[in-house]
Amino acid sequence: MGTIFRSEEMSLCQLFLQSEAAYACVSELGELGLMQFKDLNHGVNAFQRKFVNEVRRCEEMERKLRYIEKEIKKEKLKIPDYGENPKAPAPKEMVDLEATYEKIEGELREVNTNAEALKRNFLELTELREVLLKTQNFFSAHRHEMENMVHDAQQALHQDEVGLTPQQSVQLGFLAGCIRREKLPAFERMLWFACRGNVFLRYEEIQQPMEDPVTGDPVFKSVFIIFFQGEQLKSRVKKICEGFKAALYPCPDSPQEREEMLKGVSTRLEDLKMVLNQTQDHRHRVLVGAQKEIRTWIIKVEKIKAIYHTLNMFNFDVSHNSLIAEGWCPVRALEDVQMALKQGEKTSGSTIPTIIHPMRTRETPPTYFRTNKFTKGFQNIVDAYGIASYQEVNPAPYAIITFPFLFAVMFGDAGHGFIMFLFGLWMIISEKKLLAQKSDNEIWNTFFGGRYIITLMGLFSTYTGVIYNDAFSKSFNIFGSAWHPHYPESLLEVPDIELTLDPAKFFRNNTPYPLGIDPIWQLSDNKITFLNSFKMKTAVILGISQMLFGIILGIFNHIHFRNVLNILVEFIPEVIFLLSLFGYLVSLVYYKWVTFDVSKAGCAPALLIQYINMFMFSYKAKGDPNCNPQLPFYAGQQTIQTILLVAAVACVPVLLFIKPFVLRAQHNAKLRMRGRLAAHSTDALIPNEVLGETSAGNGVPRKPNADSKVDGEGDIELGPSTSQAEDSVPASVSQKDISVNSEGATASLAHDDKFEDDFEFGEIFIHQVIHTIEFCLGCISHTASYLRLWALSLAHAQLSEVLWQMVFSLGLGMDIPWFGSVIIFVLWMFWANLTIAVLLVMEGLSAFLHTLRLHWVEFQSKFYVGDGYSFNPFSFKFVLDIESLEDIK
Repeated sequence: MGTIFRSEEMSLCQLFLQSEAAYACVSELGELGLMQFKDLNHGVNAFQRKFVNEVRRCEEMERKLRYIEKEIKKEKLKIPDYGENPKAPAPKEMVDLEATYEKIEGELREVNTNAEALKRNFLELTELREVLLKTQNFFSAHRHEMENMVHDAQQALHQDEVGLTPQQSVQLGFLAGCIRREKLPAFERMLWFACRGNVFLRYEEIQQPMEDPVTGDPVFKSVFIIFFQGEQLKSRVKKICEGFKAALYPCPDSPQEREEMLKGVSTRLEDLKMVLNQTQDHRHRVLVGAQKEIRTWIIKVEKIKAIYHTLNMFNFDVSHNSLIAEGWCPVRALEDVQMALKQGEKTSGSTIPTIIHPMRTRETPPTYFRTNKFTKGFQNIVDAYGIASYQEVNPAPYAIITFPFLFAVMFGDAGHGFIMFLFGLWMIISEKKLLAQKSDNEIWNTFFGGRYIITLMGLFSTYTGVIYNDAFSKSFNIFGSAWHPHYPESLLEVPDIELTLDPAKFFRNNTPYPLGIDPIWQLSDNKITFLNSFKMKTAVILGISQMLFGIILGIFNHIHFRNVLNILVEFIPEVIFLLSLFGYLVSLVYYKWVTFDVSKAGCAPALLIQYINMFMFSYKAKGDPNCNPQLPFYAGQQTIQTILLVAAVACVPVLLFIKPFVLRAQHNAKLRMRGRLAAHSTDALIPNEVLGETSAGNGVPRKPNADSKVDGEGDIELGPSTSQAEDSVPASVSQKDISVNSEGATASLAHDDKFEDDFEFGEIFIHQVIHTIEFCLGCISHTASYLRLWALSLAHAQLSEVLWQMVFSLGLGMDIPWFGSVIIFVLWMFWANLTIAVLLVMEGLSAFLHTLRLHWVEFQSKFYVGDGYSFNPFSFKFVLDIESLEDIK
């Protein structure tokens, strides 16, 4: 719980890795996933880094695996996921992996090329067979028509052409082929216009689809026969066929030749079928063998690539043949990191230990919370607003309770809440099975990721539904009723009469109802008036309580960061301001509930009028002195309210002025102290031993000197020279003021001077003015904003009641034997579907968004800054989550 209440303490560490052990050590750190490395080569081009060739080799292996994966999916084979997590292969194993992938890829490409050529040949022979068959059928069926057509052509030719002899005959030629079915109408029109109607076209569809040799998609084609006269038309027809990509096939003129050619084509087709089947079987065997290993191969390649990409972020020390890395690590995980480094040394066989050196820095560390599958959803809600600042109080553990509870206040219905609870419980129980499916549906993944949130929201909604005594717009009558209304029977017989509950007349019990709201209110016409008063006051109480809790959480930040000034001039005035105005309002609500019973309820003072009079300093009640809403609640009310109002107003200048001027005074005092130190001491600078020397002039921190020690865990123990240097630091400079930047250089007083010179009184004053205005006006607007708890609760209850009365209750009121059950079932289906779609989904999302706003704006704004950045360690977890190389962008 401690790590989720406040982010973990982080440490900036420097690693000295020997070149031969660097790969194995980074691999172990990737498996551990608790080290976030910094890019020490951010100014270096990606193509000039040390391990760019290895990264390119990994990308080439990715390309080959992507091709193999695509072929496996084309074969409609499913890639199994056995949950394997292989270690990253050693660098020397990359050659074997490359050879394996190269062999499989080459074999698949060769098989695919041969199969494509065979399929193209098979397609051509199939089309030729269809052309021969349909041409033979056409000539057999239309032989007499062809003779008549030739005779008519001869007669026309003898009449038009003068130079021909009577013995000259007309010779008709024809071309046969195949064309795509969708191109046939345009093809026919083009032949007609281009040949001026002097060609004769006949076509017939091929019933079975052809297979495209490249894509494998089905293609529908038609066989056509074109009759023409003369070489000029023949040339023109061929060009048109070529333009429409129609395949022309040789077709003999005589039936005997066509028959013999058809037999030869059929024989060749049978042989091709056998060869194609054998090729397909061989391809299937290769893919099945790759199918079992493809996921393991993908994980190995991605791990290798991630390791080399990380190594490219390190500095290379040529003189010591080592790599120098910097990164953030949780302090609690330092031992685990050291154990991982030792395991990497053992794996690589290195004899030189890896050194891990904690560094001091002024850089803001990343924010890291240890979460589990239950708390992760609530942490994601908080992080969506903004990542918590380092070591800032985390709102997530409190949102575990407050978030579903405020949702339930708006969604209070025991029936709807129980359905939501069952849905969330089903997702939790079926968690492993649903995770194994790895759905890519974004909406479903969002609901599944929030399964624990949905379960709690449903459970809390069931509770508030019991308190409201509301389930599908109906009430439970478990304990009877504490009301005893007595209306005359003559009044009850009047149609559409409004029956209201008057507590002065009908309430006979002086004790509260055992659980929730009395069920008799469901039948009363003044139900909304009563529930409005109850839910509105409850919303104000809950809202002010949560805002006060947010302000109280702020003191934990002030104490942790040792900011006494914020406690005195921010926390205390804010609490006084909130309690004096709005805490007093809550006390009046409870006072009215406790003091005024049924007999006095009609003459009780009005809260709103009393609260307005508090700001107007108006305490003179006009009218009936015994029953007047402007009468004070208690004796001495004017004095107490005046003191509270003056105290609240007095807090505003405290919030506005004190902090900026105190900070300016502290800044001036530091400047005077620095001037005195500079005047009385010339040794105020930090000695060179603390600054640290650099090696080879490249800005890399030097290796430990002879007086330094390396302990068994790989940490540096500084020798006597460093201790003496620390003793020489002036007393006015604390150890915190010594920091090491990313290049290994250190700074002390000069660093303080820089920060003090950046002090801007105007900027700080404007920031404080904005903070004061936001808080004071926010207390008012945020209190009003919590009234959405009442408004959405009322809307949900009324919508549920309207849906019941307008749909389902219509069937219950019908007195139709036998057939009435069918009507009731149909109406129940409509009611159930509308309940799920409108009340559960739409109303649930609406209440969820309003709850989100109440936490982000009204609650978290009281103490939460949220300007940090998340801890993103180097981890192989992402590699295990990917299903395919297509997921990698």
